[in-house]
Amino acid sequence: MTPTPSTHSGTSSVRRSRSGSPDPLASNAGTALPYATRTALHLKGLVPSGVENFVQQEQRALEQLNMKSTSLEKYIFLSWLRTTNINLFYRLVLHNLKEIAPVIYTPTVGQACQEYSHIYPFLAPPNAVDGLYVPLTEVDNIDEIIANYRESIAEGDEPEITVITDGSRILGLGDLGMNGMGIPVGKLQLYVAAAGLNPDRCLPIVLDFGTDTAKYLEDPLYLGLRQKRPEDGAFYAAANRVVQALHAAFPDMFIQFEDFSTDHAFGLLDQWRHKALCFNDDIQGTGCVILGGFISAVEQAGIPAQDHRILF
Repeated sequence: MTPTPSTHSGTSSVRRSRSGSPDPLASNAGTALPYATRTALHLKGLVPSGVENFVQQEQRALEQLNMKSTSLEKYIFLSWLRTTNINLFYRLVLHNLKEIAPVIYTPTVGQACQEYSHIYPFLAPPNAVDGLYVPLTEVDNIDEIIANYRESIAEGDEPEITVITDGSRILGLGDLGMNGMGIPVGKLQLYVAAAGLNPDRCLPIVLDFGTDTAKYLEDPLYLGLRQKRPEDGAFYAAANRVVQALHAAFPDMFIQFEDFSTDHAFGLLDQWRHKALCFNDDIQGTGCVILGGFISAVEQAGIPAQDHRILF
């Protein structure tokens, strides 16, 4: 199954062509834009004269990717490509998944999250919309935030899935605060590549509720909320307000809770599992993988499940 072709870049800042015409397909064609279309969009003389095919575009992108000397540089390059030419990005990913998956997700995404505030301006054009950042201080304005997001997307592109984190337990790295946004972004990229989801209908979200990590609170370039995390009562009140607003705005959207601290992960799942279509990857996803592995092992061993000895 292949991803649904995107009809726009996924960002409000580049959805139109350079001429200002609302032609999203043209804006993603880039150097493959035919002469006739360039003329119609008044681009004659404003771009190089050569007209390429998509294979040539991929070759150039792969060449540039391979010229990067570190995995983090590759991550930054691919993020910029995704937010400026999403169709080319996913063609590149699908045709080079083995090489690119470790760059857009683990292990590279861990370093990217740790450095997120330092590399953020270079991941996308200015003001490009690539998800929601919901500070604790703006939770009361969540409806306005959602309305702003609606304005940034094309009609009919309401999200089908969100991956939401508060950055409190990112991979094995601990509390990264707002920097944890790299996890929802990366996980949704894998879902698009592996499951064929429409990238324009995927919504990464970080709840910027502060951080208890002194390194980030003291970092002058940290872009998140500079305060300690709230107590449980304030956390649940704020998190539930956000989830409630999201569910009201997008009632059919699948909500995936990701990389919350253990207590909060179980708490949010208990509160919402019977109210909204939701799932906790660290609890239920891990459980499914372990169960699947056990079922496979039983089948391979040819020994009935009740006769196996399980060690913890």
